[in-house]
Amino acid sequence: MKNRNLVYSTDQGRLCPDCELSTSQCKCKKESVIGNGKVLISLETKGRKGKGVTVVAGLPLAEDALKQLGKKLKTQCGTGGAVKDGQIEIQGDNRAKVKELLEKEGYSSKFTGG
Repeated sequence: MKNRNLVYSTDQGRLCPDCELSTSQCKCKKESVIGNGKVLISLETKGRKGKGVTVVAGLPLAEDALKQLGKKLKTQCGTGGAVKDGQIEIQGDNRAKVKELLEKEGYSSKFTGG
């Protein structure tokens, strides 16, 4: 009998809620949501030679939708950036602008870090 409440196994890692296989072996092939819904905006400079990068994490979107939103944010801020590991990175300190744009899209967010 399957345990319908199981979402994580120490043997397999994160599990698909429908077929209960690990997400890498999922037979449902549904688009998995990357973020947890807690949208956090921060400024990172560590490991970037002093250059600031605005990082948006926790967006509850699939990979394709995340890339589309990242492209839209980069265009609106007028800078470059990337979508990596479920996070959107925007070059420069654009925290206020990104927060405003995310709220227009319907995502409540908050600042983290210093």
